[in-house]
Amino acid sequence: MNSLLQGLSSCPSFIKWLEEFTAQYKTEQSQSAEHQYLSVTLLRLLRALSCQEATEDDVLDASCLLEVLRVYRWQISSFEEQDAHELFHVLTSSLEDERDRQPRVTHLFDVHSLEQPEITQKQISCRTRGSLPLVSNHWKSPHPFHGRLTSNMVCKHCEHQSPVRYDTFDSLSLSIPAAVWGRPMTLDHCLHHFISSESVKDVVCDNCTKIRAERILNGQSIENQRTTFVKQLKLGKLPQCLCIHLQRLSWSNQGTPLKRHEHVQFNEFLIMDIYKYHVPVHKSSQTELNQKNSEEAAPGTKDGIAVKPAGAEQPSGTKPHFVNGACPSSFLMSSGTFPLAAFPECSSPVYLYRLMAVVVHHGDMHSGHFVTYRRSPPSPRSPFAVSSQWLWISDDTVRKASLQEVLSCSAYLLFYERVHSRVQPQSLESKAEE
Repeated sequence: MNSLLQGLSSCPSFIKWLEEFTAQYKTEQSQSAEHQYLSVTLLRLLRALSCQEATEDDVLDASCLLEVLRVYRWQISSFEEQDAHELFHVLTSSLEDERDRQPRVTHLFDVHSLEQPEITQKQISCRTRGSLPLVSNHWKSPHPFHGRLTSNMVCKHCEHQSPVRYDTFDSLSLSIPAAVWGRPMTLDHCLHHFISSESVKDVVCDNCTKIRAERILNGQSIENQRTTFVKQLKLGKLPQCLCIHLQRLSWSNQGTPLKRHEHVQFNEFLIMDIYKYHVPVHKSSQTELNQKNSEEAAPGTKDGIAVKPAGAEQPSGTKPHFVNGACPSSFLMSSGTFPLAAFPECSSPVYLYRLMAVVVHHGDMHSGHFVTYRRSPPSPRSPFAVSSQWLWISDDTVRKASLQEVLSCSAYLLFYERVHSRVQPQSLESKAEE
């Protein structure tokens, strides 16, 4: 639990979101009522770990988090080892449950009263004979870890595309593909394996059935045409804070669980443009758009559609392109700012992320210990600055670590936070986000 809290406390956007979300509870008359909310308890712990809130004791006790999780019907023992990724999902899902319990809208009869700023909350009488909820702004800001996956199905026979399906995620759980001799495993390989297309057989195609029916003149009924579809995953909406889980569980031929210990290379900066889903446009409009914005095309895209990473399936002997997790050592040692000039093909990434923390698991599938590499909390003089100093934290043991040591570890959880590039126009960012 400590390793996960250290990782979350290194994400300023998540702490800011908790502060905005818990602002609604400051109107509570009873101070003890705040302790039943997970968001309030979690915010106090993360603020203390990020040195934003002073504590009386040198050692921070996080047992209060386990107590409030029991209110949400999670029975977690403090004497047993918990999986960091499972606990992360418990926290995000419980925060979503707390969010769903809050009233979203006010009755239409009460809108006029709420629009008058001179009337206080106590003076408002609700015509619906119920408690009148505050209209807070915590619904306006999305959860920083929440993104959306797109699932696209295309028929191989008639090339008809089914409606795009959207699914919410709070972390990307990536399996590690089989290693190739002589080629290091990178984070791009895992991401490319995650979104790689797959064939789905024996699927009913309404378009093929319609075409078949039009060819029959006598009006006879025909059976539904079953064909093979190609399924493609993409990232429809990328979150502000990106949590990547590297699945290190594998199974032997005898069915026993095994842990994969190989190193997956990752960088301090992560470019996600090539994995972003782009809404298809008409060919005529796309041709005109390409002629107008040819110099502003996003890296890793072709005709507005994201393509596969060039270095993922490159033959041996060719010069590799820049990919996430495989770049020159001089770039691995850099910190602070992203050297855009060093990579012309990635000169203006829209979805650029900075590494904030790494959770590592030492041991096997039955027992072990979690440690965390995280950035040092910013100084009070520069609360919004990103520190280049890394820390290695194991329970109550803390020491300094170098960036090279961080990038050399066998990561289990990676915490990235989005960086809004200065070279990228804000209007283009908002348009791409849509």
